[in-house]
Amino acid sequence: MTAALPKKNYQPAARGPLTGVRVLDLSRLVAGNMLTQVLGDFGAEVIKVEPPAGDTLRAWQTRGIQTNWKIYARNKKSLGLELRKPEARELLAKLVPSAAMWVESFRPGTLEKMGFGPEALLEINPKLVIVRISGWGQDGPYQRRPGFGTLVEGMSGFASFNGFADREPVLPPMYLADTVAGLYGTAAVMVALREVEKNGGRGQVIDLPLLDPMFAVLGPQAANYRLTGKVKPRTGSRSTNAGPRNAYRCKDGLYVCLSSSTQKMAERLFHSIGRPELIADPRYSTNAERVKHAEALDEIIGEFIARRSQAENVAFFEKAEVTIGPIYDIRQILEDPHVLARELIADYPDPDMGAFPMHHVVPRLSGTPGSIRTPAPRLGEHNRALLGEIGVDNAAYAKLFAAGAVCEGVSLNQEEEA
Repeated sequence: MTAALPKKNYQPAARGPLTGVRVLDLSRLVAGNMLTQVLGDFGAEVIKVEPPAGDTLRAWQTRGIQTNWKIYARNKKSLGLELRKPEARELLAKLVPSAAMWVESFRPGTLEKMGFGPEALLEINPKLVIVRISGWGQDGPYQRRPGFGTLVEGMSGFASFNGFADREPVLPPMYLADTVAGLYGTAAVMVALREVEKNGGRGQVIDLPLLDPMFAVLGPQAANYRLTGKVKPRTGSRSTNAGPRNAYRCKDGLYVCLSSSTQKMAERLFHSIGRPELIADPRYSTNAERVKHAEALDEIIGEFIARRSQAENVAFFEKAEVTIGPIYDIRQILEDPHVLARELIADYPDPDMGAFPMHHVVPRLSGTPGSIRTPAPRLGEHNRALLGEIGVDNAAYAKLFAAGAVCEGVSLNQEEEA
């Protein structure tokens, strides 16, 4: 990183609009952690219930640093419980009355075997909002299949039209299905919480498979197929709805993205590259024709862009009021003046890296903004405080620890000696 990121400190005393909302999060991997990270950013008390090995995200490391965990577990507390032990399940049951939400991502049926099926939970706390995350849903022929996001990104139809026509389908290089489901889940829990708090309703179960949200964000694919009888082809960075739209290589080997999806913008583009006659050319005079002749049009635009660097292209087309932007890698993002001015990312104190770069709370609210109050917790860091609420004193805690019902990142003796 060549540019200095803004320096931020944690705000442990900050309050948000969800202050007072307790969330028991038994999920693993990204979808549930994404959902509860947003809730935590806006003040919810998110309690990660972790097994002795910790949440799976702890194992996703870069050079030995738990970078995924540090992002998705900020603003959370850790309660280490071995739920295969009856004593641990009893402790968890005692925390259910104080919770507003319960989030889990076990394979369907697992929660019931543990004695925490929805009926049992709602009997303990009738106002509890229960989120059940899975790959394929709580019912249906595929409910017992492994629910990894990669499989959903393939089956949802996303991969089939992502990439180039002469190459294999392309899976996303990040946790797309999980993060989409997590964001849908955030909206769902707030709807359910409003029903409880404002309309006097009861708690309910939210069936949140990764498949449904991933399919939903793909838009009118089914309708388009019914109308045309054709499966949407892979078109790379081109659009089948508007043109021109593509990624273009610049003189310096970097790329820009350009989209002229309105008639006026396309005409402005033609004027700016010194080709106003294209406006009257029947191949490019309308959006529909530009889409049909996208390859030939891209050659014209690409040749113009290839003579200039990325920065020169952006400056040139911005002056002409043509919609263009740079295609950044992470190095460029961290050096961009707009990113720095908006504090999209900032450095926070970190014991492993000295300073850990984290993104801003999203979205930004003017009246009740979110905040980053605490870093991601150590495994079992909040055991004693949380279990103390339900009457577990130091002596009882020592017995639970010895029995393996509770767990910590370090042994009990090591902690006491430190």
